[in-house]
This record gives sequence, structure tokens and C-alpha cells, in this order.
Amino acid sequence: MQLKTQVLVLGGGPGGYTAAFRAADLGKQVTLVERYPVLGGVCLNVGCIPSKTLLHVANVLNEAKELNPAGINFSEPEINLEQLRTWKNKISSQLNTGLAALAKQRNVTVVNGTGRFVSDTQVQVDTQLIEFDQAIIAVGSQPVKIPAFPNDDPRLMDSTDALNLEDIPKKLLIVGGGIIGLEMATVYNALGSKITIVEMQEQIIPGCDKDLVKPLMVKIKKDYDNIFLETKVKSIEPLTEGLKVAFEGKTAPESDIFDKVLVAVGRRPNGHLLDADKAGINVDERGFISVDKQQRTNVKHIFAIGDVVGNPMLAHKATHEGKIAAEVIAGMATEWQALTIPSVAYTDPEIAWMGLTENDVKAQGIAYEKAAFPWAASGRSLSIGRKEGVTKLLSDKETGRILGAGIVGTNAGELIAEAVLALEMGANIEDLALTVHAHPTLAETLGLSAEMIEGTITDLFIKKR
Repeated sequence: MQLKTQVLVLGGGPGGYTAAFRAADLGKQVTLVERYPVLGGVCLNVGCIPSKTLLHVANVLNEAKELNPAGINFSEPEINLEQLRTWKNKISSQLNTGLAALAKQRNVTVVNGTGRFVSDTQVQVDTQLIEFDQAIIAVGSQPVKIPAFPNDDPRLMDSTDALNLEDIPKKLLIVGGGIIGLEMATVYNALGSKITIVEMQEQIIPGCDKDLVKPLMVKIKKDYDNIFLETKVKSIEPLTEGLKVAFEGKTAPESDIFDKVLVAVGRRPNGHLLDADKAGINVDERGFISVDKQQRTNVKHIFAIGDVVGNPMLAHKATHEGKIAAEVIAGMATEWQALTIPSVAYTDPEIAWMGLTENDVKAQGIAYEKAAFPWAASGRSLSIGRKEGVTKLLSDKETGRILGAGIVGTNAGELIAEAVLALEMGANIEDLALTVHAHPTLAETLGLSAEMIEGTITDLFIKKR
């Protein structure tokens, strides 16, 4: 069978379906190839959405415990895993159905199967050959597997396995203290697992400023069995009673036995799975495809977006890139111009940051001002039983322009949006300080942080320099 199309999109994740839908809206005939029977990709089916669904459950369970000091006591919850899985899957299914309807409304042809390039104008999808004028590669990434580990043992999990929620292990080791590992730790800890985390770097969430990570670290040190930093896993040996893990690190034991082990050491791009060389597309040794500001690869009529073009591997980056690729194909003058991409760890407490980190400004030699407003001084935060949060702002010392922001605390992922907009609009610290925020809210901590830099804050006493 042979199919001809103006625009071919390889991959039906957030970037892929966004690109397909935008191109269709701009009058293009679009074919979307997706290897799974439903659209949504990793994010919707085995990533962002199911993980946030389970994190909601974890947050409710944790909040119930936190009401004990207020005199509100709940009995121990009864967890029906089968029903929880069904509920989680139903939420993804609702979104799958919505995407299928949107594709149909736009007359986007969806082809299920794995696509590989035959030439720079043809892709083979199982038994079907698709000829295209222009193509957008949106094939995403996959969890990194460590070859020396017993990957065929079902007790060794990746993030997809962890979200399947087969059972609740009594002892769970998480290899990798990044965002994915810590989010899964939050879920399984709330459900009753005893958690151990091992991380090779000197802090969890490497790349994030240490002062933002600290409140989370303080909390999980109390909640989890162990957190071993600057430690690596030497080997994992399958035994009848569990997985025997050997460690190498300053504070870690020589070995320990766990019911299950989750490996969350990152993701690798799928650039090598496309036979891209047959189309003349350059793919580096890691599997990334380089693109210009218009998402164009070295082959002029083939574009690439999302995880496969580089870090950060985030759905919201992919969707913006997808729109750019589609608009360029339609003849619009557009390119990547985002000044920042926010990052969020949906842990408890959440951590979110955008723009330059404090590590960045120091490395670049930028003269900067810094304020960190403690949520222990926030009436709204105290009223919901939390005081560990911090809102941090960085500004250029000479111009006052906002350089970066970080928030740790309840709903940090929602709150960071104001800081992103402020940076994109070229706002300075005075703009934030003079913006009237509702009281009492968590959002007002951004304004209060700005007031700290301006020297106008009354909610704290800051000695004059």
C-alpha cells in the first residue's frame, strides 16, 4: 500500500500531535504516524499524566496524616490497587479519546505502526509506504537501561513499570535522585513502601540550586529510610528473597536487599531508531538530531522537535517546537524565541524554577541581586499546614531585570508561571513589587520577594545595607 501526504509527522506525543494539528489548521494535508494504538505518547500514557494522577493520590494521603496536629484523625486507608490502576488508566483514556476526536475533526490521517525512512521523501510503516513533501520527526525518548543490571528480572523497573503499579513493595530502591525518581518515591512512600534513594551527584535534582532542593531534602530525610548521595550501584544480583544491591559510596552499606528496584537515571533520544541515514539526516552518537531555530534538520524539508532534538526533555518544550515546525512548513516567518523553559519537580513539596539559576549567574560572572522569601512568613502557607517553602528571585544588579526564579512549596509548578511571563515580558523587580497580589495567597510570595530586593518589604525586617 502507498500513501501520499503533504506533511508527515512521525510520533504522536505532545509535540507530534500538536505539530500535526497546527499544520492541518494551516491548510496542510497531514498524516500522523504513531506506534501505539492511541495518541499522546509517553507523556499522556506512561509519563506526565499518569504520574500526576498518582501524585494527587499521594498528596491526599499525606495531607490526611498532616491534619493529626489539628485534631483531625483518619483511620488507615484501604488501598485497592486494581481500582487505583483502573482509575489512573481511565484518566489517560479520556484524553486519548479527546485527541482521536481532534485528529478526526481536522482530517488528520492517523497510521499506527513504527516508521522508518526509506529515502528523504518516503517512510515505511510496517507494510505501508508513505510518500511525503515535508516531514516532522517527533519520536521522543526512552528510559536509559544499564546493561550490567538484570533487566529481564520483573523486579527491576523503569518509570513505565513503576507507573503500572503492579504491587506496593515493602522495600523499594530508587537509582537516580532526579525528578522522575523523586516523583515515584513520593507516590510509593505515600502508598506504604520504605524508600531508599541512591544518587551519584552531591545533591538530589542535580542542576537545581541547592537552596531550592534543601526544603525537600529536609522533609524526605524524615520520611524515607535512606538517601545516599555521591554513591553508585556497583551491581544488582537477583535472589529468591529479593534483589541484592551492592553500593559504592561514603555512607552507603556494602549491600542491601530490596523487593524492587526502580532505575531512573535519565532518558535517551530515539534518533537511532529511524534509519535516518537513509534520508541523509545527521544523528549524533547519543541519538540527538540537531536543528536550527526553525526546527529544520540538515535536510531542508525535514524538521525535528521534542526530546530527540535535545534537552530539556519536557512536553511543554515539544509542543512549542511542534507549532514552530508546522508554521514554518506553512510559510510563516517564525522561529524559536522562548527566553526560558520552566522545570517542575512534582514532589512534596514541589520545586519549580525558570531562567538562570544562581549557579548560572555565578558561572557567567553576572552581578546580581537575590531575595528568598520564607514561606514561614506566609499566612496562606501556614494556614494549609506548611512552612518549609521558599520563593527566590534573581535580578540584574544594574538594570533590575529579572534573571531567574525558583519556588519550593505547595503548587510551585503553578506559581512559577508568573515569573516566566515576567521574564518573557522583560519585567524588572519593581514591576513585580508594584503588582498588587491577592492576600492571602501563595502567589504573593513573588511580589514579597521582589519587595525584599527593592527594600520596601514590611512583612519581614531586613536590615539596611
